[in-house]
Amino acid sequence: MQDLNPQQQKAIKHINGPLLVLAGAGSGKTKVITHKFAYLVKKQKISPDSILTVTFTNKAANEMRGRISKLLSKDLKSSWIGTLHSQCGRILRGEIETLGFSQDFSIYDESDRCGLIRQILKEFNIYEALYKGVSSRINFLKASFVGPEEFLSSGDGFGFDEKLARVYIRYQDELKRSNALDFDDLIMMAVKLLQENVKILEKYRNMFPYLLIDEFQDLNSAQYQFIKLLSEDHHNICAVGDDDQSIYRFRGANVQNILKFEKDFPGAKVVNLDRNYRSTQNILKVSNAVISSNHNGNGKKLWTDRCSGEKVHFCWLNTEEDEAKHIVKIIKELFLKNAHPYKDIGILYRVNLQARAIEDSLREAGLPYNTIGGRGFYHRKEIKDIIAYVRLIINPGDNISLRRIINVPPRGIGAATLTKIENEAKKRSISLLDALKLFVRNNGVASSTKEKLHGFVKMIEKLFATKYNTVSEMLQTVVEKTGYLKILDEDKKQHVNELIASAEGKDVQKFIDRVSLMTHLDETSSGDCISLMTLHNAKGLEFPVVFVTGLEEGVLPIFKSIGNDDELAEERRLLYVGMTRAKDLLLLTGVRKRRLYSKIQEQEPSRFLKDVPQDYCHWIEKVTVPHTVDYKGLHIKKKAETKKVRPPFSSGCRVKHPVWGLGVIRDCYGDGEDQKVLVNFPDIGLKRLSLKLANLTKI
Repeated sequence: MQDLNPQQQKAIKHINGPLLVLAGAGSGKTKVITHKFAYLVKKQKISPDSILTVTFTNKAANEMRGRISKLLSKDLKSSWIGTLHSQCGRILRGEIETLGFSQDFSIYDESDRCGLIRQILKEFNIYEALYKGVSSRINFLKASFVGPEEFLSSGDGFGFDEKLARVYIRYQDELKRSNALDFDDLIMMAVKLLQENVKILEKYRNMFPYLLIDEFQDLNSAQYQFIKLLSEDHHNICAVGDDDQSIYRFRGANVQNILKFEKDFPGAKVVNLDRNYRSTQNILKVSNAVISSNHNGNGKKLWTDRCSGEKVHFCWLNTEEDEAKHIVKIIKELFLKNAHPYKDIGILYRVNLQARAIEDSLREAGLPYNTIGGRGFYHRKEIKDIIAYVRLIINPGDNISLRRIINVPPRGIGAATLTKIENEAKKRSISLLDALKLFVRNNGVASSTKEKLHGFVKMIEKLFATKYNTVSEMLQTVVEKTGYLKILDEDKKQHVNELIASAEGKDVQKFIDRVSLMTHLDETSSGDCISLMTLHNAKGLEFPVVFVTGLEEGVLPIFKSIGNDDELAEERRLLYVGMTRAKDLLLLTGVRKRRLYSKIQEQEPSRFLKDVPQDYCHWIEKVTVPHTVDYKGLHIKKKAETKKVRPPFSSGCRVKHPVWGLGVIRDCYGDGEDQKVLVNFPDIGLKRLSLKLANLTKI
């Protein structure tokens, strides 16, 4: 315990009864959870398999398991450390038959859900492009623990819409017919299982006498209900979270869960972790000032014994292109000064639209970057195709997987044929695969079509009949029997081979579950590259250098939040999360004109900037026209535009130095009298020189 502060020790040593740990950004909450787990095992002699430990992402869970394993010098593969979705999925694998599903159920991810919703919208003659909005609404209803029947009978509650109700009912019917659950069903079904089966509830209450819950502020109603059911007897729940970092309201997260913890768990002990180990004093002063305007929180104020550090920078520019060039210029200077490698830098934005200009500038400058939250490895088409075959082998009723692979690789089975098979399946209330087998025996089907379908059925039945020892063996067999590699280029073949290699020695069902539960939040940058991501995706990460872009009204805060106090409070928390990702240097930007939704709009500085104290922030304005906006009390210092002079040397040209001789220019940066060059001298190495003093001659 010697490396823990007094507040952290207090949280770890509290054993009996509910505990709320209000852990501010960078305050060492993961250390508290890992050490508390180890303390329960070593000092209290609790079995590691008796502590249900929940965190927000698979990546965080893997990191947590690794750190606890190191503390205990013990393998924790069988322990219950993971996301709520994975924990509920694990319970349902053993108990779901009670709810009318079989244990080999499939887990549908977001793209699977959207595919099924599009299919239903098409069938109901509803505009198919609405599928994302419909998916989001169903997601929110399930997060609020509202099933299709409850929604149908809710009257005007939950934004009732008759068409949505029809789609929701049909969607759940299709899931049941396919023996499948989506992400939100994993939670809802687990709650239903515990509510309706007293013996099963008692079994898991006895199994888990201790609960450690990370990111408690991000639980939605269904997740909170699950946690409450398991902890109601013993009340040995340790909830760790920060109401100032609750940013997932759009997914159904309810910040009130953490604010009302003491009411729901009487006698709860509350421990504040307000010492920040991450950021400099200036970054914390600015972050604290911004979040303090949210008046409904627990009133924490973070402090640090780190130095003051560099002031926070805010720059107001003309356009998003200027913003992007400004960011690139600073990154190049930091890199050339050996101040920070590229991997130290995170660029955050409110919406993905903002990334275009930044990516263009980074590419133009030849700077390496990675976009977090884009298409991950397990969401590549070739990977999802192979996984769909495996899911169908495990669960023959998986209609989504069959639709995906019936003509992959191409077999000449068209949409019209598939529609006929689907109609047959609906008429008989059977799976698509069973309907397909009947269809093959139908004398009214053209012989050429029958031959193609028969070949597909024969191949699938061979895959069913094969005995597999490991999932890698199954994947290899699928690839060989289907001839899938023949339609791929070399890069995609490599991806499939990586998938097979990663499955070596793994259990089939556990591997497929893990793949199905992977989300974009589990992605990370690899190598020395700049990280780009939305503010939501930045949760849980940290960087020595952070850019928070787009501090403008309508962007941050987002336009739809204006006029709604609860949503504005969440936007403020989102900015706070972004700011507190920074360890050493925080740079904020905004622009006077931005292209949003195909239209260039005049922008005003974000209202949140009014809360930034001037003493801890360096304010600069780089615009070429007089003020045309109301700065609402902001005191931004106007900086005269420096006349840019084209440097006399360009990258690659040869120069002569009076002392070091011949060299090659590697880079030029800076403006005016501050222009500098990076020169490679064969006998000396790289040198950074001021053009004003270097006396270089072009060869």
